[in-house]
Amino acid sequence: MSLRNRVALAGGTVVLAALVLASLVLYPSIGAKLTQQHDATLVAAVQQAPDTIKAVKVKAATSGTQPAFFSGLPVDIGSTRLQLLPAPITPGPSPGFIKVGTTDQQVAAGLREPYFQDAEYGGVHYRVYTAPLPGSSGALIRAAMPMSAVSAPLGRLKALLIVITLAGGLLAALVARLAAGRVLRPVRRLTETVEHITATQDLTARIEVHGRDEIARLARAFASMTAAVDASVTTQRRLVADASHELRTPLTSLNTNLELLDEGLGVADPQAPELVGAAREQTRELMALVNDLIDLARYGHDSAHTEDTRLDLVALRVAERAAARATGLDIRTELAECLVHGDPDALERAAANLVDNAVKWSPAGGSILVRVSAQGTLTVTDEGPGIPVADLPYVFDRFYRSPTARALPGSGLGLAIVRQIAEKHGGNVAAQAPAGGGTRLCLSLPALPRTPVPASPH
Repeated sequence: MSLRNRVALAGGTVVLAALVLASLVLYPSIGAKLTQQHDATLVAAVQQAPDTIKAVKVKAATSGTQPAFFSGLPVDIGSTRLQLLPAPITPGPSPGFIKVGTTDQQVAAGLREPYFQDAEYGGVHYRVYTAPLPGSSGALIRAAMPMSAVSAPLGRLKALLIVITLAGGLLAALVARLAAGRVLRPVRRLTETVEHITATQDLTARIEVHGRDEIARLARAFASMTAAVDASVTTQRRLVADASHELRTPLTSLNTNLELLDEGLGVADPQAPELVGAAREQTRELMALVNDLIDLARYGHDSAHTEDTRLDLVALRVAERAAARATGLDIRTELAECLVHGDPDALERAAANLVDNAVKWSPAGGSILVRVSAQGTLTVTDEGPGIPVADLPYVFDRFYRSPTARALPGSGLGLAIVRQIAEKHGGNVAAQAPAGGGTRLCLSLPALPRTPVPASPH
């Protein structure tokens, strides 16, 4: 069953249940009201009995006959039947109507209050009210009305309620189905878009979104998801293409050197050591590139291990290792205590990439400044040739290398790894061109507030 039909069925069921509940409350209420009105009519007829008797006597005097009413036979006045029971009241059969019981005798004697009863006479069900005749001693007056006066309207009401309930439920189901078709129209468009993407792999397909309801939010979330997937796929394809391009050059050179070794005198060739050295250098470039690709994939996911880490101590270790390798450079540090939360290995890799980049570009005898601020910013400033202003926005892109750097060894992934680590830790990166020349690379991370150390007691 489609969602539209399920919504229609649910809407019709809810309305049908509500109408049934309303009918179950309304029908007994109206029945009780009609019974009360019926009883009130009978009480009014008994209270008006003296006037009715006078009118009968006047009519009898005019006609010169004795009415059977005074002999205990009932008379019908409209829909009401009146019966006069003269004193003394004795239990037994009653002429023309239901029998007289001991209860009637007690009412006539004043030993019991007037009462109502349901009785049957001549195949007709009656509602009967028995009370003492006003202004008399020991006489009774009965007022009766057929029960059909109540049951007939209730029967018509019952049929009407059944028709209204069924028609209301059906109409509600129809309206719900029409409304569901309009409400679920974005869902249908969303489904068609999903089917289109599944069939064509076209992640650029979009859906028009209007409104602020849950369905509109779902459509916007889907559009954002497809845009993110499209961007991810595009990035992946670009990464594969760039990696293939970067791998092709050292592989071609390595293959050429191996072919030269394989030809002629082989390792006995005087140029063999030079070719082997070149091959080993190209192998190291390949290993560095592969390792950078692995790290790029590794730091693209959430780190499994994070902890509070002193960024200043991480920068200090990186600077000391760099100073031990690059003995011809002056590597200085200005480190303020700074605590961040993250993956210690990833943060050390990011700091090392920044310092290694500065070492690569610094001239012999140059100076490198590694600085950490208490606000969570790590900056590395070198005295190299600097980066053209037009290239500054792209230095952290994957495989990006400025024209002046393409002749130098490197994969173009080191700074991209720094940016990826920064983004995974909620930070950012930036490249600047200081006024005095060189390059300044910045890694900014959210710093944790410092916990004050309590003063020791004297």
